[in-house]
Amino acid sequence: MAATTLLAGGSITAVDYCCNRGPADPPYPEQHDSFLVAYVRRGSFGYRYRGHTHELIAGSVLLGRPGDEYLCTHDHTCGDECLVFSFAPYVAETIGGAAFWQTGCVPPAAAAMVFGELAQAAATGVEIGLDEAGLLFAASCAGVATAQPPRRIGISTRDRHRMVETALWMESLAHEQICLEAAAGTAGLSPFHFLRLFSAVLGVTPHQYLLRARLRRAARSLAGSNSSITDIAFDSGFADLSNFIRTFHRAAGMSPRRFRQTAGGARNIFQEHHCARLLR
Repeated sequence: MAATTLLAGGSITAVDYCCNRGPADPPYPEQHDSFLVAYVRRGSFGYRYRGHTHELIAGSVLLGRPGDEYLCTHDHTCGDECLVFSFAPYVAETIGGAAFWQTGCVPPAAAAMVFGELAQAAATGVEIGLDEAGLLFAASCAGVATAQPPRRIGISTRDRHRMVETALWMESLAHEQICLEAAAGTAGLSPFHFLRLFSAVLGVTPHQYLLRARLRRAARSLAGSNSSITDIAFDSGFADLSNFIRTFHRAAGMSPRRFRQTAGGARNIFQEHHCARLLR
């Protein structure tokens, strides 16, 4: 595994991880040494934590707390990339309570994914501070996790594999129009059975995941390119500009234009709209 430290020292650290492990590599137990949130930006892996197994795909968030043991598996695909933020205990306490840090995983959620992309943009050089982006990302994850009860359901390994592979397929084609029947056909299941399994394994419906994959693409482009907002909307898979603007505003709490300004260093906008979340 390749690890690149992006931010060190103080109460917040950020590390970029690239893992090339695959199904042939045996998992081994490890232990968290800090409170952390990890944004999965590519690939997939399994996360066995506190007696439960989570399947993480692009847009998912891994959570951990110091002293807890975990196991990462790569049964379905080879490789993943994550942006990991670690927090000192006194900072972690301001983000979320004990229940949040023991959750293990936040499924792909609109707010978390949008601010995960903002954090990724900060890591690659836009003017917003990486520490600020990391705090905002963690706060958005806490808001999602506390609003959604954890899933507890038994699913076969074969079904987990099929759902992860289908999600990766949807991610690669998020800019195209994909219907439920087509996704179910890729998994070799009826639409109804596919909908139930996908939701149980990954914590979101196929439509929700497709929409959020498009939001990820749009947020990445807004933060890192000079393309027009209209072009970004259509290139990301949105068929209607007004729908894109409404959807993005619901996820980010600001318009696409304001989000681009935030990524460009408009700190007053960042503070006005979002720093209050860290104090809740």
